[in-house]
Amino acid sequence: MRSRLLAAAVAAVALAGGLAEAGGPVMWPLYRAQRYNWHANYAHQQYSAPVAMVVPPTAQMQTQYGWGVSSSRVGRLDHQFGRNFPGGGGFGGPFQSEPIWPQDTTQFGVYHVRGPW
Repeated sequence: MRSRLLAAAVAAVALAGGLAEAGGPVMWPLYRAQRYNWHANYAHQQYSAPVAMVVPPTAQMQTQYGWGVSSSRVGRLDHQFGRNFPGGGGFGGPFQSEPIWPQDTTQFGVYHVRGPW
């Protein structure tokens, strides 16, 4: 009987230790937002830089369309603007211009970013 109680206590501690892990699915969008670009390295035709299309902060997913076999896909929306303005950023960069015949909506240079409000 004692060994069963001891085994149950050890199992409970092991489960509680696994559940107390900091992070988890709640932190994954923050992790991805810090490590990946909010744009796909294509510049908008008029601005010569990527343009952010602000969407509500509750938006979770985005839809991108392409021409060809895989015509549409749904992806996560991880990036979010902060409330504070960090100041003017650098201009230019290694952005590709919009192709003459775009094959995907990511090549237009407009990307979804969640608003801060």
